[in-house]
Amino acid sequence: MFFAKKSEPIPQSTVIEIDGQPQDILVRQNNRANRYRITLDSRQGIILTVPKSGNWREAQNFLTKQHNWLAARQHHVVAPKPIEQGIKLPVRGVDTLIQSTGSLRGLPRLEPLEGAPILHVPGAPEHIGRRTINWLKAEAKTDLSHSVEIHTQRLGVRHKAISMRDQSTRWGSCSSAGNLNFNWRLILAPPFVLDYVAAHEVAHLIEMNHSQAFWDQVARTLPDMQRGRSWLKVHGRTLFAYQ
Repeated sequence: MFFAKKSEPIPQSTVIEIDGQPQDILVRQNNRANRYRITLDSRQGIILTVPKSGNWREAQNFLTKQHNWLAARQHHVVAPKPIEQGIKLPVRGVDTLIQSTGSLRGLPRLEPLEGAPILHVPGAPEHIGRRTINWLKAEAKTDLSHSVEIHTQRLGVRHKAISMRDQSTRWGSCSSAGNLNFNWRLILAPPFVLDYVAAHEVAHLIEMNHSQAFWDQVARTLPDMQRGRSWLKVHGRTLFAYQ
């Protein structure tokens, strides 16, 4: 009697060597996927998707075949950066030390010291990240609301709600109902970058596309739009790592 060889279970992660360096790979089995797929995620790193009908041996062979492709693109992957006590965050583009107050009560307070600002955050160590992010979201909404108001007046349009989102690949969006959504991580970029994204989404209240007519609207309210757009193309992916 012969017994079929039991297939090796699919792990949650694996490691491969790229240019002499070990590289962690997250493995996700997706019931809706119909093929093996490699994804470069700005927050989670490299993800290998395995279809429901797949097996680990085939997945490993697929990963091996993608080695050269990964080697050419691994510089696009940024390691996650948890927000916690002692790290420096680029708040409005300026490195800011996150420092615990040692107290469980109170609100975060920014001390704008010249050249080395400090954000004093209360709470237990395990809550520092969440409280810092809540503060960053509130600051982002304040700055974006101000920029949106300026650009809506310049373009003669009205918007509805402004919401902060935790998107992993997008900086903003505009719904057909006139609601504007923004990634809270914009507060980590220099102010001219946040202002560009605000102008971009406000322009979508007129043109819900990326036609030349749309870009003309962006330029009309923000003649120097290319400055912010170029900064995001070069540095934007690094901000998605903060979580």
